[in-house]
Amino acid sequence: MRSEYDFSKAKKNPYAKRLKKTVTIRLEDEIISYFKAMSADTGVPYQNLINLYLRDCAQTQKRLSLDWRPHKVA
Repeated sequence: MRSEYDFSKAKKNPYAKRLKKTVTIRLEDEIISYFKAMSADTGVPYQNLINLYLRDCAQTQKRLSLDWRPHKVA
């Protein structure tokens, strides 16, 4: 190992913008188990599967239909 390195001709990583960012997210055990089972079937790490699913949602602009109004009791 050299004592010094010359980085004067170094280039920026062209893929740096595509690097993943670490975030903390709270998921239900059922969701994690689902993706871990899929991971075991496919051989793809479960975190990558979650990322791929969320990417697909973002690219296809999927929207949840949520109804937060309380149900009326008859």
